[in-house]
Amino acid sequence: MNPRRPAVGDTFRRFRAGRRGGEELAVPPAEFTSYYGRPILKPPVWTWEIAAYLFTGGLAAGSSLLAAGGQLTGRAELRRAGRFAALAAVTASAGLLVKDLGRPDRFHHMLRVAKPTSPMSVGTWILTGYGPAAGLAAVAEVAPLLPARGPLGLVRRALPPVGRVAGLAAAVTAPALGTYTAVLLADTAVPSWHEAYPDLPFVFAGSALASGAGVGLLAVPPAQAGPARRLAVAGAGLELFGAHRVENRLGLLGEPYRTGRAGRLLRAGRALTVAGVAGAVLGRRSRLVSAVSGAALLAASVATRFGVFHAGVASARDPKYTVLPQRARLDRRAVEPDR
Repeated sequence: MNPRRPAVGDTFRRFRAGRRGGEELAVPPAEFTSYYGRPILKPPVWTWEIAAYLFTGGLAAGSSLLAAGGQLTGRAELRRAGRFAALAAVTASAGLLVKDLGRPDRFHHMLRVAKPTSPMSVGTWILTGYGPAAGLAAVAEVAPLLPARGPLGLVRRALPPVGRVAGLAAAVTAPALGTYTAVLLADTAVPSWHEAYPDLPFVFAGSALASGAGVGLLAVPPAQAGPARRLAVAGAGLELFGAHRVENRLGLLGEPYRTGRAGRLLRAGRALTVAGVAGAVLGRRSRLVSAVSGAALLAASVATRFGVFHAGVASARDPKYTVLPQRARLDRRAVEPDR
C-alpha cells in the first residue's frame, strides 16, 4: 500500500511526530504540485518578443518626452535625437508585436473594435495614434535637406510647423504608451503581475523616462543635455520607488521579483539605474561620462522590463503562488464575518 501523500496546503504543519513502537514518524514538507505535474495556471505563451516590446514601447515614450523637452527649450540637437529614437523604437515595437501575433492582419483586426475595458485594445489604439505623430515629427527633421524651390520647397517650409505639432502630440500620448503595458500585464491571471497592479505603472513610467534620458545623454553634448539629466533623475525616482513596493509589499508574491533570473535582472537594473543617474548628475561636464551614463540607463531599462517579464512567468509556473494567496484570502473571509 502506497504511503499517504501530504495535502498541498500542509506547508505550515511541516513536522508531525508520534510514537508507534518507539519509532518517531515525521511528515516531510509538502511539495506544491498539481495533477500530472502541470502548473495550476497556464504560463504566458509570450516569448522574448513581448519582453523586448515592453522595452521599445517605453523607449519610444521616453524619447518623445525628451524631444518635447528639447523643442520647448530650444535645444535642436536634443529634439532631433529624441524624435529619431522615438521613430526607431515605435517601428521596432510594431514589428515585435506583429511577430508575436504571427500575422500582420491580426493587428489590423484588432483595430476593428475599440474596447475600453481591454488593455490590449486600448494599447493597440494608443500605438496606432502615437506612431504617425512620432513618424511625422521625425520626418520634419529632414526638411533642411529638401530643395528650397519648387514643390519640394513648399514641403520644406511646411514640415517644421507640422513637426512641432506632431512632436507635442506624440509627447501627450507618450505617458499612456509607456504605462499601458503595465496595465496589460496586471490584467492577466498571472499572480505576481496581477497583485502588482498599483505599482507596476510606476516601474514602467520611471523606466521609460530613464531610457529616454539615456538617449539624450548618449546623443548630445553635456551642455545640451540638461533636460535629459532632469528626466533621468525623475525616471530613476519613479522606477526605484515602484520596484521597492513591488518587491516588498506583495509578501509571497514579491518573491519571484527577488529570486532566480528575474531577481538577477532586477538587481542589475537597479544598480545600472543608480550608476547612470549618478554619472549624469556628477559628470555633467564630461561627454564620456555622460555617454556611459546614458548607456547604463538604457541597459537598466532593458534589464527591468525583462526582469518583470520573467518574474510573472515564474509565478505562473509555481503552484504555491496561486494556492497560498487563495487560501489566505479564504481565511480572511472566514474571519471577517466573526468580527
